[in-house]
Amino acid sequence: MSDYSQSTRFVHAGERREAPNGVPASTPIYATSSFIYEQVEDIDRIVEGDTTGFVYSRYGNPTVAAFEDAMAQLENGKFAYAFGSGMAAIHGALLACELSSGSIVLASKDLYGSTFELLLTVFGAFGVKTVTEDFNDVAALRAKAFELKPSVLLCETLSNPLLKVCDIEECAQIAREVGAKLIVDNTFATPYLCRPLDLGADFVVHSATKYLGGHADATGGVVVAKKEFDKPALLGALTLAGGVLSPWEAHSILRGIKTLGLRLEKQCSNAEILAAKLQKLPEISEVIYPKLFDGVDANALDRTFHGNDFGAIVTIRLAEDTREAAYRFLNALKLCTRAASVGDLFTGIVHPATATHRELSPAKRDAIGITEGLIRISVGIEDVNDIYVDIERALSVSIPIEAPRALAVGQGKISLRA
Repeated sequence: MSDYSQSTRFVHAGERREAPNGVPASTPIYATSSFIYEQVEDIDRIVEGDTTGFVYSRYGNPTVAAFEDAMAQLENGKFAYAFGSGMAAIHGALLACELSSGSIVLASKDLYGSTFELLLTVFGAFGVKTVTEDFNDVAALRAKAFELKPSVLLCETLSNPLLKVCDIEECAQIAREVGAKLIVDNTFATPYLCRPLDLGADFVVHSATKYLGGHADATGGVVVAKKEFDKPALLGALTLAGGVLSPWEAHSILRGIKTLGLRLEKQCSNAEILAAKLQKLPEISEVIYPKLFDGVDANALDRTFHGNDFGAIVTIRLAEDTREAAYRFLNALKLCTRAASVGDLFTGIVHPATATHRELSPAKRDAIGITEGLIRISVGIEDVNDIYVDIERALSVSIPIEAPRALAVGQGKISLRA
């Protein structure tokens, strides 16, 4: 570099050192938009697919690839691609199904509100029709699927925020019978609790912002596919739409995954204990938690989840089922955060009617059970007694008891399932 002027040396000094002989113990952050090769023929071979390598970070980055490899392994998939957010991942999975005008998406009526909006406003504008059905009613779902012959079935392992359990094996069988792809949003369950590809799904989607990252410091999404056949379509959806994940976010999420099992073990235990305690409070009319389910929901839970933990979300309905009561309760919390996300180390509590399902009309929210007094609790790793005391105190100071509790059928049992 000594042959060049000072201004040129400022630009190039210290760059493009040879890679170290040792393998880094942790995946480095490759904060680069492009990669340089000695020969232009090498770039051509990589772009053509004749050899492996990285050229431009929209098409691939080593840090992002490490996260993708981890997710493919954890979900038992053939490959994975990372996106800039969970919504970008859902968008990418739907694009990979090669939907066109006249295509039909048969979606669970309990989907996350923004997923509904994506289907109706973005895909709907291009002639893709979305029809909803109760995925917990297998007979009704099968009848609707055979009537419509959809291109895609779309559901969530645990619905947000009512925690309805999807019987993925049944849904996958129906999808195969009608020639559709099955996309499962596994954000709430994660591969620690459920692996939908093992149960027959074609694509698994995660908002990696949630449990995978787990520390409220990164936004991302990922799609894992069951078949190598789907790789070109998903890669095209990623690179052409351009919703790629940055290496900084990939590094944070990959680091978070290392403690996923430890975090969820504690969070699920806390959630189970908290759900049992909250049932005794007169200010709450309904406690929704998977281990409280019986009947069809319990059977689906046993078929879908591969362990004895069933998630770290507890949803409650206030006896005073109004927005005013919900706001008074939320504003009275001291320890639990009023956080719009889930899956973080700390306990976050949100009002679904004005958060996750804000885009839906009040009539549509009521139709699926998202009432004004519904509260979603994402249970953290704090001492569970501290979490309970904060919630109990906030309820006692904010909500007068005017009516006796009324437990919902099939939920709110005092004893938990084994």
